[in-house]
Amino acid sequence: MSRGQPTLTGPTVALRPIDAADLDGLHAAASDPLIWEQHSERNRHERAVFEKYFKGALDCGGGLVIMERNGGRIIGSSRYYDWDLDGSSVVIGYTFLERAHWGGATNREVKSLMLAHAFEHVATVWFHVSPGNLRSQRALERLGARLDRREQVPVGGVPSDRLIYRIDRPQT
Repeated sequence: MSRGQPTLTGPTVALRPIDAADLDGLHAAASDPLIWEQHSERNRHERAVFEKYFKGALDCGGGLVIMERNGGRIIGSSRYYDWDLDGSSVVIGYTFLERAHWGGATNREVKSLMLAHAFEHVATVWFHVSPGNLRSQRALERLGARLDRREQVPVGGVPSDRLIYRIDRPQT
């Protein structure tokens, strides 16, 4: 199993490494503008903008496709990035799910699978969230993530705030 691109299976979803052949299926899942309304790149539902997101998922070495186990339909994506084995941390982010999977158990299942895998390798998992993305903030807090800090990063050459959440590996 690859550290950055594992295949993970839960009761209702499966995550597998992203592949170039996934572009159409992922874009279909991402084409609802409401998915992106609280993100810093609100027009990511547009094909040309989504293709940049998709290329980033391919290039980062940690992009994952989220599929329904029953039928294998693509319903979203997430990724691991910025692995720092010396600092014992990784970031999980760029997650999206079709709206039909909002508010239920899907996001918790996806993140629980990803966290369990990450904690086999690192002690801390970070999450970068736009301050306006209240859905993601609440979802992370329900998982037990704590707000660590706020920082500014360039987005398209413009300084942009982001919130940094963390979850530490449970003590055994």
